[in-house]
Amino acid sequence: MHIAIRPFGNSRGIVIPKPLLAQLGLEDEAEVSVENNTLVIRKPTQAARAGWGEAAKALAQANDDALVMGDFGNSADEDLRW
Repeated sequence: MHIAIRPFGNSRGIVIPKPLLAQLGLEDEAEVSVENNTLVIRKPTQAARAGWGEAAKALAQANDDALVMGDFGNSADEDLRW
């Protein structure tokens, strides 16, 4: 598919057809990079553990932050040799 490069103010850009955006699952943002002389457009990556802090606070406020496995002791540690 050929796409025209158009003027946008003092810059130039392309319009990505809606079916291509839908196929890629892109809506409001994209990551753009140049790799081996190729323009690459990707879905934005989320930082590892993004949103975990807010989720933990919500669980705590809902009193839903009990241990899943329960407590366990290390009663046999004195028998271990290192």
